[in-house]
Amino acid sequence: MEKVNKSSQDKKRQKKIELRFNLSPKNLLVWFLIIMLGLSFLSSLLRPGIAAEEIDLSRALTDVREDKVKEISVDGDRLLLTYKDESRFITRKEANESLMQTFSAADIDPTSVNINIIDQSFAQVISGILGTLLPLLLMGAFFLFIFRQAKGAQDNIFSFGQSKAKLFNKGKQAITFADVAGVDEAKEELQEVVDFLKHPQKYRLLGARTPKGVLLVGPSGVGKTLLAKAVAGEAGVPFFSMAGSEFMEMLVGVGASRVRDLFNNAKKAAPAIIFIDEIDAIGRQRGSGLYGGHDEREQTLNQILVEMDGFTPNDNVMVIAATNRGDLLDPALLRPGRFDRRVTLDVPDIEGRKAILAIHARGKKFVKEVNWDKISKRTVGFSGADLENMLNEAAILAARTSKKEIDTNDLEEAAIKVKLGPEKRRLQSEEDKKMTAYHEAGHALVSFFSKNADPVHRISIVARGISLGHTLIPPVRDRFQETKTRLLEQISVMFGGRAAEELIFSEMTTGAANDISQATKIARAMVVDFGMSDLGAVYLGPQRETSETGRSWYEPAQLSPEMQAKVDGQVNKIIETAYKNAKEVLRKNRAKLDKVAGKLVERETLDGEEFEELMK
Repeated sequence: MEKVNKSSQDKKRQKKIELRFNLSPKNLLVWFLIIMLGLSFLSSLLRPGIAAEEIDLSRALTDVREDKVKEISVDGDRLLLTYKDESRFITRKEANESLMQTFSAADIDPTSVNINIIDQSFAQVISGILGTLLPLLLMGAFFLFIFRQAKGAQDNIFSFGQSKAKLFNKGKQAITFADVAGVDEAKEELQEVVDFLKHPQKYRLLGARTPKGVLLVGPSGVGKTLLAKAVAGEAGVPFFSMAGSEFMEMLVGVGASRVRDLFNNAKKAAPAIIFIDEIDAIGRQRGSGLYGGHDEREQTLNQILVEMDGFTPNDNVMVIAATNRGDLLDPALLRPGRFDRRVTLDVPDIEGRKAILAIHARGKKFVKEVNWDKISKRTVGFSGADLENMLNEAAILAARTSKKEIDTNDLEEAAIKVKLGPEKRRLQSEEDKKMTAYHEAGHALVSFFSKNADPVHRISIVARGISLGHTLIPPVRDRFQETKTRLLEQISVMFGGRAAEELIFSEMTTGAANDISQATKIARAMVVDFGMSDLGAVYLGPQRETSETGRSWYEPAQLSPEMQAKVDGQVNKIIETAYKNAKEVLRKNRAKLDKVAGKLVERETLDGEEFEELMK
């Protein structure tokens, strides 16, 4: 053991010695500059510093002749005169004359004064060396800097085609499947992908082929990138991550070169995973744009197609891609053999929201009275990103008011803030507040008296975003389809605000613009897309055409003027019927409308329970 320890210590010493004496040209240059500066400093030390007043040579010679000077120190051309009264003066003689010649010309006896010669030979040698080498050294350093800059620029030019993918080795990614919730089906699909890479023999024994690609499709915020990070944390294989936009550059051919470099690196590290985020940036349908067939984006896509399923085998590299525009991707990219699996993600259901809230609630302090079941029901339609943002905003609101724990009011305010924006305390006149109160009360009353509508959650005349008020009617459960009756009632609820304005003030305001827009969209969809009108179950919208080459495009609806007029007539009929229904409901319940509007003017905000009490 002692011999082993001694040998290891010797090796460490040897490495230290090697590091100490391994001087690169850059280090040599630095050391040379240090030596030159040291010599210059030494030369200045050898040259005695003289602090005295300078006088003319004629005056100095006169003082010497009059026997006032005790000693003269000769330092090159300078003469330091020390007088008998201990005062000192400096003068200068001619450069080409010695002191004896100067005394002889002035008829002065050299023996009348003590003469001290200062030896400056070493300092002169050092000054000569510095005067010769220092300019050369500075010039060499300047050219070296220029050459290194030019070399760096050249390296940057040739590195354009290299992949910019981020590599995550095993243990470099802390997120796992335990940190992902609300997308159970997608997790199962990707867990199989991880298992394929970890235990490929189990599937090959049964003749199964490893999927070459998995495409994650869904709206923003549902967890596509988070799932990819979890795969990186679970796989235990090299994980190359790159965005679709990072393939594109201003130089032609750079995107295809980066694709080749990315797949070559992945093949060297196989088994490996490649993740391409926002693949629609380079994977859109070829020939569908205004550019020619050889633009940079199409070349990059062609290279991806070849790398994923070309002549070169690519069995141990899995490609995962994410996009929220799956309908724009090229058909050749979506076929089996390239992306074998297409996983569609959507906003989570009530159980998924509950699990997501539990994950993002870690590390935050909540009061015990928080009802997570109620919160998950309140947040129908929220994505995973919305839920995370809601909890973060609730924590910020609680901290702003110096609370030690987050309560239900903070969560409610955060949920509204995520969807509608922060409160804006605008200065409104009493007439404007009254109009806004009746407008929001009209929405609430029509919803209350509609059989299939969800209950009102909150009414407020506090401005948020661009709206002067809001009436929240969140769904009480997840719905995956709608009925004609519910759609008609929704349109009636949207016209409740305009109906209240006309009923109370015999006036119309611009506050109903968004309501009218949303109601018209629903009514037109009922006629054109859903076949919920007197025109029958006929699709009257734009047609999607696909050519033999796989290119898709939308053709405008080919309707005759007579049929278009009928469509418009049906839309107007739905709108007018819903508007009349809203006015009738409010006319019958005028007293309750006044009551709710009065409370809103007084308190600005009413919760669902308070609204229910007023309606009793």
